[in-house]
Amino acid sequence: MVKKQLIYNLLFVAMLLFGSSLIAQTITGVVSDASGALPGVNVLVKGTSIGTSTDFDGKYTINNVKENSILVFSSLGFISQEILVNNKTVINVVLIEDAQALDEVVLVGYSSRKKSTLTGAVSIVDMSDLEKTRVTNVSQALQGQVAGVQVTSSTGAPGDPIEVRIRGEGTIGDNNPLYVVDGIPSRDISFLNQADIKTMTVLKDASAAAIYGSRASGGVVLITTKSGAVGKTSFDVSYYKGIHNASNLPDMLNAEQYMNTVEKAWNNSDRSGTNPYTADKGRADFSDTDWLDELFEAGKSQNLQLTASGGSDKVQFLMSLGYFGQDGIVVYDNDKYKKLNYRTNINANLTDRLSIGTNLQLSYATQDKLSSKGDAPGIIRHALLRPSIIGVYKDVNDPTYSEEDPFTDLPFYVHNDRDNGGWESDKYEWSSNPLAIAYFTDDVRKDFRTFGNVYAEYAFLKDKELKFRTNIGVDLSFFHNKSFGENYGDDDGGGNDTDQGLGRQNRPNNLNEERGESRTITFNNTLNYTKTFNDKHDLSLLIGTEFIDNFDSSIGASRARFDITDDTFRYIDYGGTDVDLWNGGSASEWSLFSFFGSASYVFEDKYMVTANLRADASSRFSEKNRWGYFPSVSAGWKISDEDFMKDVDWISNLKLRAGWGKLGNQEIDNYAFLTLISQTDGKVVVNRYGNEDLKWESSASTNIGVDLGLLDNKLAISAEYFVKNTTDILLPIGLPSIVGNVAPTIVNAGEVSNKGIEFSVNYRNSDNEFKYSVNANLGTLTNNVEKLHPNVPNLIGQVTKTEVGQSLNAYYGYKMVGIYQNQNEIDSYLYGTLNPNVKPGDIKFEDLNNDGIINSNDRKFIGSPIPDFTYGISFSSSYKSFDFSFLFQGVEGVDRYNDAKKILDYDTRPFNYTTNILGAWDGEGSSNTIPRVAFEDNGSSKVSSIFVEDASYLRLKNVEIGYTLKPIKGIQDIRLYVSGQNLFTVTNYSGLDPESTDLIDMGTYPSSTSVLFGVNFKF
Repeated sequence: MVKKQLIYNLLFVAMLLFGSSLIAQTITGVVSDASGALPGVNVLVKGTSIGTSTDFDGKYTINNVKENSILVFSSLGFISQEILVNNKTVINVVLIEDAQALDEVVLVGYSSRKKSTLTGAVSIVDMSDLEKTRVTNVSQALQGQVAGVQVTSSTGAPGDPIEVRIRGEGTIGDNNPLYVVDGIPSRDISFLNQADIKTMTVLKDASAAAIYGSRASGGVVLITTKSGAVGKTSFDVSYYKGIHNASNLPDMLNAEQYMNTVEKAWNNSDRSGTNPYTADKGRADFSDTDWLDELFEAGKSQNLQLTASGGSDKVQFLMSLGYFGQDGIVVYDNDKYKKLNYRTNINANLTDRLSIGTNLQLSYATQDKLSSKGDAPGIIRHALLRPSIIGVYKDVNDPTYSEEDPFTDLPFYVHNDRDNGGWESDKYEWSSNPLAIAYFTDDVRKDFRTFGNVYAEYAFLKDKELKFRTNIGVDLSFFHNKSFGENYGDDDGGGNDTDQGLGRQNRPNNLNEERGESRTITFNNTLNYTKTFNDKHDLSLLIGTEFIDNFDSSIGASRARFDITDDTFRYIDYGGTDVDLWNGGSASEWSLFSFFGSASYVFEDKYMVTANLRADASSRFSEKNRWGYFPSVSAGWKISDEDFMKDVDWISNLKLRAGWGKLGNQEIDNYAFLTLISQTDGKVVVNRYGNEDLKWESSASTNIGVDLGLLDNKLAISAEYFVKNTTDILLPIGLPSIVGNVAPTIVNAGEVSNKGIEFSVNYRNSDNEFKYSVNANLGTLTNNVEKLHPNVPNLIGQVTKTEVGQSLNAYYGYKMVGIYQNQNEIDSYLYGTLNPNVKPGDIKFEDLNNDGIINSNDRKFIGSPIPDFTYGISFSSSYKSFDFSFLFQGVEGVDRYNDAKKILDYDTRPFNYTTNILGAWDGEGSSNTIPRVAFEDNGSSKVSSIFVEDASYLRLKNVEIGYTLKPIKGIQDIRLYVSGQNLFTVTNYSGLDPESTDLIDMGTYPSSTSVLFGVNFKF
């Protein structure tokens, strides 16, 4: 009996042990997609409430799983997978994208959330569209993709910066967004390689961005880069070659038209004697030069990207190498840009609770810099100005000709005795030879950058609901700028005695060189708790700290009068040592320490609320105002999940959202609150008065949004209304001259408001062989200055005025109302003016106060550089092996001051003209829009509405056709494509390019039309 009882007990214990193995099994693994690890994927034991989600690196652990259980892996944007456990302890899954899924996981702040539970204004960039934009700067990939985000190229020159504005201009100072790349903040992402980007998310309102506090007033762009996935090593190779050409160039006068025009300009002016241009017609030494055609050539570019990735369940890796090179559209190859990138990503699971990883990028960029904005020496500007009668090169028989400098400079030059007629400057010699500028330019900018992070993460508690993550990142760059100004051109008799006989350009020759470094260290720690209770209550809590330390330093020197100008001797030591010596160096630093927290609660996936709070202490403010506090709160209601909506089957998703929050801005000079002094010859001088009361600039915003999904979420519509008010704007104020020559003091002065509506519509259809998606977005904006400092009622610029009740930097001047047709009209209109110096054919300006006098009292606001709305339309499709996509992008209701127009068709000097001048006023009734051509002021000297043009445009940014070949042995995928960029632009703007960041267009290097041929293959 005892023996039988013992057997029963042993069997019972065995059953318990065996049974416990069925319910106590632990499963681990990594979930990824084709690009790398996937965070936030739901992992659930089918038929139970047992579940978890993947962490930031795609890893998960789930306990109490029976061997015959089925695990369900689901995430928005991917097809769910069900996998039988079958006694396995490690299960790795690769999910396949599904455009119709809804619970996509989105990175927000220092954590991730399901898209369906977001309550703030968060926009996710469609990466399938991004991959086909073929941009050199990752910031450009946002252009036309996100409602309310305006992306503008400063110029079309290779390597020039990109400007991004999220929901408009909110401050008089820095409006740039904050970029966060793999958890590390940065103000610049030009070093990134487009092919390395996995996700881009834009946090547009304060309720979404407040977790980043003091640096987020311009919005936040979150970027994650690709990482390795579990599986055998795979290789990706991508290459394209491009051809670029200038487009939308104005029609300039040829030699005959030019001579007729300047002849008429002389006759229309108060000049005595014989018209010299009449006598010059038909001169044998005249040319007929199209300077724009001579300056611009076909540019070239090429891009190569190599990627290797793979790994096991313990270690995943990715390595990529990228090269981009572009030779711009200006002749002589001194507008080139090259960028080399190397990136490595390694993630390792040391235990089922501890993981570590690193993401490191090295980049090296070189830019041959030209004067691309009309700035000195103004290569584009002079190509517009130089008369067509002047040749590019001198005659070899010209006594001033040389092989080293064959270019015309002062045309028809004999000697520098101007008084005795040896120099015809009064007729033609007012401009420089743009090709000579292009040829002799030697201005090279080099930047080496290291950007990356190292992290460790440990999971606590039984189901690993609590995770601690520590992350340290570095952003280190070394720059070297070197510019040599070689002396060239004709001798105009100027310069000091030492330089007599030298050419007038870069007299004397000179070298400027600067080297420096910028180092930013970021150290953040977070504790994140995520738990689902009773399948109804989703709770997410986050607390963290962050320390950011920055140090910048630079040293520079210059010398002049180099005896030997070969490249080998273009170094400081080889310059002259008698005069014109300069050297200097400086350094600055700042730091930021922060506490932050976030709490999110979701009930039954229907009701959701999120709150954030960040406290920042910045060294840029005095101790009494060092801390800034930035809270936010938002809520959402998923109406479509309510019982009363169950019978409304045509609505797949309907969610209301609302949020409020505050953001900050600390982007001012270091030590701005301190008084700066210097000592010269024993005398102490105040250079700038400090302001101990200086405090944070802050922006409060309110956002209301609705998300609507129809037709099983094939059609998704989102709409937002926002109001953003920026207060305590950091504004530099100059002191009266009686105080002395001191720099402006920064004070908190002014308020600016922005408000607008944003729409986005997306439709996807993958039901048939022809699969396609359409995305459209539009964002409106109203910008208004609400308040300025009492001592500074307005801010006056060269052509702008910032004043309460107007937009920032609004154009201010006279309004043209026509052309004076006869003397009677002048006399009756200018009845209050004694002896008006106005002639028929001159510009007629609006007399605002009807006093018969045109003076400064008649100026008004005549335009705004801030657009009324921006929009984008993209289309992507595939049919069998073919794919086709395009992107239109546009801006509406934006003005630009076209100074190039002013100096071309309205100047009093004999520059060249556009063919528009052929329609100038030439007698009563001939024109009421273009004044008489003259070498005297016809009214064009005034800042007026003539030069403020509508710079609205619609541009085909990208179109691409691709064909995917059938796999062959050893190669998984081969895709061939041809891509066109900026193929056409619809605009009324008469300048070279309506897409410009400058308030004044002085002759901008235009964006080029490009055709690219490329191939991608994987093996």
